[in-house]
Amino acid sequence: MKKFLILVFIMGMCYFTLEGFWRGWTNIVMLFIGGLCGGLIGLLDEYPQYFNLKIWQQTLIAWFIVLGIEYSSGMLLNVWLGIGLWDYSSMPANLNGQICLIYAILWFPLIPFGIWLDNWLRWKLFDEERPYNLSSIYRDLLTLK
Repeated sequence: MKKFLILVFIMGMCYFTLEGFWRGWTNIVMLFIGGLCGGLIGLLDEYPQYFNLKIWQQTLIAWFIVLGIEYSSGMLLNVWLGIGLWDYSSMPANLNGQICLIYAILWFPLIPFGIWLDNWLRWKLFDEERPYNLSSIYRDLLTLK
């Protein structure tokens, strides 16, 4: 559990920083939302039934995890609590203004990086198995290997 929380925090900080650059601002809540997404994505490689999947299959599963967390946290924080962290209601193909097709598509190529980063962090911090090369992960994604 300690290892998972460390990884969630680091992944959350990465997401928090990335969002700050992308949007020009962010909210501390995004550290926890991004960290949860990153932590859960990282767990895909920790269980044999997922580890042996092809990278496109892992990415697809992780994509649904990210969209589920984004939608549910958006409904809780933005709609029910009225915090207003994001609103995609003006975007085409949105669901209750909390997720939209354009950003959903953008998540897909980012997820393999998150899988790799989790593996790299586990290797560097916890002396686990060395991760695959990042370029080979994207090559396998593009060729559906």
